Amino acid sequence: MKKTKRVLSLLLALVMLLTLAACGGGTQEAPEETETPQVVAPPAEQDPDADGIEAGASLVYWSMWSEAEPQAIVLAAAARAFTEETGVEVTINFNGRQGQREGLAPALAAGETIDLFDEDIDRVTGQWSDHLLVLDEFVNSDFSDTNGQAYRSLVNNTLMNMAHERGGGNYTVVPYQPFIFTTMYNKALFEEAGITGTPTTWSEFLEASAQLVEIGVTPMTVDNAYIPALFGYTLTRVVGVDRTLEIFATFDFSDPGILRTAEILEELIVDGFMSPRAATNVFPEGQASEFAMETVAMYLNGTWLPNELREINPDINWGSFAWPSIDAGGAGPEAHNIGSQSFGINRATNYPNAAFAFLRWVTLGYWDQVLANDTMGVPMANDAVWPSELADAQAIFAGTTNPFPWAAGAEDDPNATAAIIEGFQRMVAGTIGAQEFADSLAAIG
Repeated sequence: MKKTKRVLSLLLALVMLLTLAACGGGTQEAPEETETPQVVAPPAEQDPDADGIEAGASLVYWSMWSEAEPQAIVLAAAARAFTEETGVEVTINFNGRQGQREGLAPALAAGETIDLFDEDIDRVTGQWSDHLLVLDEFVNSDFSDTNGQAYRSLVNNTLMNMAHERGGGNYTVVPYQPFIFTTMYNKALFEEAGITGTPTTWSEFLEASAQLVEIGVTPMTVDNAYIPALFGYTLTRVVGVDRTLEIFATFDFSDPGILRTAEILEELIVDGFMSPRAATNVFPEGQASEFAMETVAMYLNGTWLPNELREINPDINWGSFAWPSIDAGGAGPEAHNIGSQSFGINRATNYPNAAFAFLRWVTLGYWDQVLANDTMGVPMANDAVWPSELADAQAIFAGTTNPFPWAAGAEDDPNATAAIIEGFQRMVAGTIGAQEFADSLAAIG
């Protein structure tokens, strides 16, 4: 009876959120200020003269976030505080993902005044690379707010290495809001099923899944947005990261690893370890209508998931573990998709010093911690505290020595992406098997 009441209350929360979205709830006016987190240090005082901030500087920042999102609320508050501290006005255009992706390039090409902008690290260093200021001197220098240390040494080393690689041997972006894509799970459901440790091998994963089924819990789900990532991740555990990236780059879908991966996923489906709703789930149905309802225990997803589900179910006992090792030649817990959002400074800006001062303001100390706390996200500074919901993910992040790009390349080509989604959904629906799924991929090679 207690569990029934729990499910009913979660369903009511979900219905209320969906109703708000249908009625334009996403455009509600954002709060004026963010709540001050419990674990923060005061923002470091800046000396504009010492940092070379240009006289009369003002900044125009184009952001990927929508105005009511937690990230936008924190960034707006950080900008106001930065202006109070330095006198540098920061005007932020919150464009949302679609607006940023469609509007930024033509605005930059037209010479519109834009001093800095953001998006995911691959998009900024790829599509907008021609407009990026090289930041090597900035990231390797110390400032009044870095305590005599180079900025580069104070922030996430993995992400800075990635920024250097994506910049072709130069630093052209400053990462923030890092993420790791890994297995997010419900610790309470694992405990209820008698699972005492997280699986590290595929056989242990299958054993844990069987225990969950015994108590009436579906082990895992997925929706259309993350099917390619599920396939790509599993392929890395079969043939390794390098070979996976090569397969998607060359369309060599005749590789035996493709069929092997399809068979592994088919096993999950046949054994009842994959939700049958995965055949039709459209984002965010898998995470909102199944995982958040605590009828599903696991979801291969990113560290942004706790933030996305906290209004539906704030009481999930979050845990993370690495997608397990499968075959001897495949990757293991050392390999994950790690990424971030990233700031770029427009090379046409008149105020590069002021722009980099603002980026330090957001990625070090107080505001970096506020952003992590208020969005349940990963901080950028080395001395920051990760949210408790991501405590397990922090260890996985630290142990990742072989980072790979989004979906391990499974979304690099739209034809391959569409074939993977359709093939997997048809397998879940029972209309094709693993061999037919593999054959459908080979047909587009």
